[in-house]
Amino acid sequence: MDAVQMLREDHRKVQELFRQFEEAEDNRTKKQIAQTALKELKVHAALEEELFYPAVRQEIDEEEKVDEAEEEHHVAKLLIAELSKMKPGDERFDAKFKVLAESVKHHIEEEESEVIPEVEGELDTDSLGEKMAQRKQALEGRMSNGSSAGRGGKKSSGSRRGRSGGKRRAAKTKRR
Repeated sequence: MDAVQMLREDHRKVQELFRQFEEAEDNRTKKQIAQTALKELKVHAALEEELFYPAVRQEIDEEEKVDEAEEEHHVAKLLIAELSKMKPGDERFDAKFKVLAESVKHHIEEEESEVIPEVEGELDTDSLGEKMAQRKQALEGRMSNGSSAGRGGKKSSGSRRGRSGGKRRAAKTKRR
């Protein structure tokens, strides 16, 4: 599959999920839509950050466009993390989801009107699309097994807490 076509399809998919959320009237429906949208956004962001943006950086002169796109991803990830800990019906869940939707819609508009047209004829979109499709499949598989998308995808182990706990005990001892 063509990389640009894949990105555009992902964009349409999340835009449709945002529309459905706006029309949903009950919390159960909102929860299902939000969970699907958050999963789609995590996978999509990982694909862009790991494969698409590095390829774009090699082709365009204005790296600030990619820098801005990555910062938009950062903001979206913060909202996604907060929403992942909430449920529909929680105070500000709907508002936070709507802010995420507006931010993502803005990101899509800029990406499709500024970034993609600049690289569309320059990138080997078929080869890149193949890599992206394989990575997408792996990310989706990982997410359906309950772990997070992105690099590593592992939760930190308790051993770090043990070390910091020891540092706190040592600090208390010094104060005495």
